[in-house]
Amino acid sequence: MELRQLHYFLKVAKKEHVTKAAAELHVAQSAISRQIHQLEQELGVELFGQKGRNLQLTPVGRLFAKRIESVLTDLERAVVELHEFIDPEMGEIRLGFPHSLGVQMVPQMISDFRKLHPNVKFKFKQGTYHSLIADVVTGEVDLALISPCPERHELINGDLLLTEELYAVLPPNHELAERRAIALAELSEEAFVLFGEGYSLRPIVWEACRNAGFTPKVSFESEETETIRGLVAAGMGVSVLPDMALQHLSGPLQPAKVRISSPEVTRTIGLIQKKSQALSLVSKVFHHFLVDYFPADR
Repeated sequence: MELRQLHYFLKVAKKEHVTKAAAELHVAQSAISRQIHQLEQELGVELFGQKGRNLQLTPVGRLFAKRIESVLTDLERAVVELHEFIDPEMGEIRLGFPHSLGVQMVPQMISDFRKLHPNVKFKFKQGTYHSLIADVVTGEVDLALISPCPERHELINGDLLLTEELYAVLPPNHELAERRAIALAELSEEAFVLFGEGYSLRPIVWEACRNAGFTPKVSFESEETETIRGLVAAGMGVSVLPDMALQHLSGPLQPAKVRISSPEVTRTIGLIQKKSQALSLVSKVFHHFLVDYFPADR
């Protein structure tokens, strides 16, 4: 049994298709098929079954995939820890974060960190609130920035980094666009452009609207902050976004940003890690950096 076979097996298991796996791995389809066939012969079981044009893991294949994924993750971490033991400044940090933090916050933090630790490498993974927690629990990432910061969780620890104000986002020609502040209730008859289900900003905005006395009418949903800003700027509706998503805007078509006076709308941003797993040396350095990076009053 070779590591290459196991990597090929997991990739096909995730893609459910040899062609797609081969394209992502930059390997010939025949090579992947041959290696998986050899793996099945060695194990004496069928790992995949045909389902239409796709491949699907058999019950024993699902069991094997779960175990192998854990083994390969441990092996990968062992190699990283070995290099870190020799020189922590040469280590790698696997960081997860939501899309809304990828516009400005994460790039700026990484840039500032690398000024101090220029040789540290990063591997990034974006996701939703629940998928980021799952990635930390399964060891897919070492640390994850998340919003809102979980107050209690049986499997993870969270450190509050920042509490951020959310603003009303309006088309530039909207009648309220020139106001310094508005009550959220003044948007009760507007169409809203929001993040889709599973994104943490959606329930925050939804609850704020309910506290203001109305249920938002959603006209469009998106997975990207830039798309929401663009749709609002084009007059397709209004939205509520965090301050950092509205900084450093450029281009001819931009929305108006107006403070919400009531109710107060904020979100917390935290840094999470798995309770039962010690951080690598380089991840500890990054963890301490982030905790000290933000104002003490949070």
